[in-house]
Amino acid sequence: MPRQHVRALLARCRITDGAGFRLADHSTGGGDSELRKANAPALLQEGVEVLAGLQDRMAAQDRHAVLAIFQAMDAAGKDGAIKHAFTGLNPQGCLVYSFKAPGREDLDRDFLRRHVRQLPARGQIGIHNRSWYEEVLVARVHPAILARQNLPPEVISDRIWDERLEDIAAFERYLGRQGFVVLKFFLHLGRDEQRKRLLARIEEPEKNWKLEASDVAERRYWDDYQAAYEAAIRATASPAAPWFVIPADRKWLTRLLVVEAMIEALEAIDPRYPELDEAGREQLRAAAQALQRKDA
Repeated sequence: MPRQHVRALLARCRITDGAGFRLADHSTGGGDSELRKANAPALLQEGVEVLAGLQDRMAAQDRHAVLAIFQAMDAAGKDGAIKHAFTGLNPQGCLVYSFKAPGREDLDRDFLRRHVRQLPARGQIGIHNRSWYEEVLVARVHPAILARQNLPPEVISDRIWDERLEDIAAFERYLGRQGFVVLKFFLHLGRDEQRKRLLARIEEPEKNWKLEASDVAERRYWDDYQAAYEAAIRATASPAAPWFVIPADRKWLTRLLVVEAMIEALEAIDPRYPELDEAGREQLRAAAQALQRKDA
């Protein structure tokens, strides 16, 4: 069955223990697979419908919250993955937020604060396009960003990145203990594929708006970013907050894997519609009888 092939590939993408993790061990194209692009639209539609049903039950149960975090290099397809994987969900049950560079107010506060303010409520699915991981990625690659955070000098040590990763891992454990299901997606894009996509943004007028000069300039730091992502995944992957290193060179495959990961996570918590007790059922019977009267 094609869905089984998606889940088998997803199992290879899931990282629950970062010990010894290496990005080089994960393909950006997905490797050999029984999956075919021709089957992708039907599989994606099926997956979105299954996910929508699970979302409906989770919202009715009002116990868990799900947080899906998306991280990637430029042009990896975060926006497209979010659009296609979640397009069939009830928007009343979703909270989507795209994080930009922190402003002055954010820089005068702890780095988690602005992300905490955008967490979903119980019964909701939260989708964060970029996240607190930017504080151990772009800030690590560009020291000038850290300098703008007005931190006292005694907390800026050689261990600051390890300490921040410790704080993130601890916070994610805290979220798990509050009923949050945390899924972290790293869309793993190949450098050559990124070059092709950036060129397409230049050559196709309708895509020009997507390109900023900094997108090309950041390619100079490719290896630094890969090392920062590898360190982040090693330090924070856990069974309660797994990383999914999703091959991103084929957009259709990326989207299938994201949907399947969401389905798998919601199936694990097994949301159910609330059941009425006998008193509640009696009230419904009385209401039905009242509605059936001709003068109702």
